[in-house]
Amino acid sequence: MGARLAAIHPPLVAAVYNYKEMNDLSKDAVNRLAVNEAAAGQRIDNFLLRLLKGVPKSHVYRILRSGEVRLNRKRVGPDVRLAVGDELRIPPIRTATQSVVQRSAPKLPSLHVIFEDEVLIALDKPAGLAVHGGSGVAFGLIERLRSSRPQAKFLELVHRLDRDTSGVLLVAKKRPALIFLHAALREGKVDKRYVVLVKGKFRDVKRGVDLPLSKFITAAGERRVRVESGQGQHARTVFHRQRVWPNVDPPVSLLEAELHTGRTHQIRVHLTHLGFPLAGDDKYGDFAWNRALAKRGLRRMFLHARRLEFEHPVDARPLVLEAPLPAELSAFLAQLDSPGDAGG
Repeated sequence: MGARLAAIHPPLVAAVYNYKEMNDLSKDAVNRLAVNEAAAGQRIDNFLLRLLKGVPKSHVYRILRSGEVRLNRKRVGPDVRLAVGDELRIPPIRTATQSVVQRSAPKLPSLHVIFEDEVLIALDKPAGLAVHGGSGVAFGLIERLRSSRPQAKFLELVHRLDRDTSGVLLVAKKRPALIFLHAALREGKVDKRYVVLVKGKFRDVKRGVDLPLSKFITAAGERRVRVESGQGQHARTVFHRQRVWPNVDPPVSLLEAELHTGRTHQIRVHLTHLGFPLAGDDKYGDFAWNRALAKRGLRRMFLHARRLEFEHPVDARPLVLEAPLPAELSAFLAQLDSPGDAGG
């Protein structure tokens, strides 16, 4: 893997257990496991979801919430990360039948691979494809990718994109690379740029936004995010004005969003709070405007992960990975340039 990875993550030793063995968890007695380096660094919920194939995601989170899963004899939340030497208690588990466990994912739609080497894959994710299963989605991109590459021993998402967001998505092929890139993301060493189209005339050439964000549940049971001073998590976005169409009704602006943090729905919530709702945003946007945009051909959210720039986890060479604007978004911009376009 190279000296750089060795310096940040010791060579993996023979595992005390592996995922295949763990699918044989006892159905009648409590299971106690010792965490080794093969599992170190993972969030406990992600580890359990990968481990307990065939068990509904809702059940995995239920046994976490109820305290039936214990880490070092203590109750823990789903975001706690495992460390070497931790003791994990897992209750008796009844997995799905063998036929369900081995059910193959639907065939992976044709995806453009931007970059691939021995530790990393960069994909150009299309809008409309969830990155992972759950919340009513049986198979996401990562499950389909694993199904299409049965020989791959390790494939994990480095980060996530919303289902309706397109663009650059990273998948790690080696755990040390995953750990390195997670650290780079936490430390702000990954330059992340998005293209967005918003309602209104964005007057600033460059505008930094520092507004803390908090998650909450609506009365209908849906998860949302809002700006909440004093209680929310730090969130910073820098918007760069690219172009304004002042004569379109209503006027619109094309921006580049530079993410300094990676909070859920950060760009969308920051824009709405500023009074510049994102085109096609069905959670925080201008719903009447969205309907008008759909009649004009924009039937998705105008949010595209255009570029990621970071150091390669093995040899530290700079990597700049870019995904061109999808055809449907380029076509809509061309429509704005059409003579006599008055909006609607």
